Amino acid sequence: MNKVPMTIAGAESLRQELDQLKKVDRPRITKAIAEAREHGDLKENAEYHAAREQQSFAEGRIQEIEGKLAEAQIIDVTQMPKSGRIIFGTTVEIVNVDTDETLKYQIVGEDEADVKSNKISVGSPIARALIGKEVGDVAVVAAPNGNVEYEIDAVHYI
Repeated sequence: MNKVPMTIAGAESLRQELDQLKKVDRPRITKAIAEAREHGDLKENAEYHAAREQQSFAEGRIQEIEGKLAEAQIIDVTQMPKSGRIIFGTTVEIVNVDTDETLKYQIVGEDEADVKSNKISVGSPIARALIGKEVGDVAVVAAPNGNVEYEIDAVHYI
């Protein structure tokens, strides 16, 4: 079984979603199914079929989250030695060498990635190019329009 890296915040987010599904959504769906059964013929009961579909989705998501949490290797970057090297969980400030545009990203697990929140997946081309580099190094990222060079400006273990 391969361990999947995950930040503490990512694991907590999954636990909260799991808690919501088990304690709120599952009982609500069960109640909706029971109410729909009382309406009679199940073959033509749209409410019943909709509730069963919701139940199927919720149970599938519960299994998916439990599987992810079981395979997770939760990494607390604040407890890592602050070597200045880019590793999983670090927040990096990089500067595009050509345009002088400054970008700030946190390298997170696949499920946590959200570019709008400046969180990129450890498997993304930018993250793969940055991992192992230090402040002052230049990382070359293969982009659709050609290679882009980024200089590492800062590494934060937050």
